[in-house]
Amino acid sequence: MGQRLRPLVAVVMGSDSDLPTMRGTEEMLDRLGVPYVTRITSAHRAPRKTSALAESLEAEGIEVFVVGAGLAAHLAGAIASVSTLPVIGVPMEGGSLKGLDALYSIVQMPSGVPVATMSIGKHGAKNAGIMAAEILALKDPALKERLRVYKDELERSVDEKDRQLTEESGLAAPAGGDAEGGS
Repeated sequence: MGQRLRPLVAVVMGSDSDLPTMRGTEEMLDRLGVPYVTRITSAHRAPRKTSALAESLEAEGIEVFVVGAGLAAHLAGAIASVSTLPVIGVPMEGGSLKGLDALYSIVQMPSGVPVATMSIGKHGAKNAGIMAAEILALKDPALKERLRVYKDELERSVDEKDRQLTEESGLAAPAGGDAEGGS
């Protein structure tokens, strides 16, 4: 971000190999004007550092954690176990199970240690940034408006893609129809 405001979101990951995926979280936070800090730690290789980092970030005013991890993916749960703040987990794609092991690890938290879980990989990382902004927007009307503008842009993008498709195919667009598509 251009000017450094007090970070409200901590983007935390288990390895620098997760950074390309977690850039999706950072990009969404940048787009929505949400200040953040990005850190690397490991629930398994540096458990004391992980606990201390979570506690210090919370003390510094972080309001939401977005945590990316792969394989056993215990990092989100390790942070959730020492924090009372919302934790959003992003399972990394990879390993022999293509991220399913990370998804199962993050989504199967025991009672009392909740972690909101996104989809595997880049789409999940992007959605985690949006979800973090939505949580913060509960008490920030300006951020809520930026989210509304973003969602309006998504809708216009779908309308434009549909218009282009119907022009290219020579078909008329269905009246009042609304087709859901992936992207």
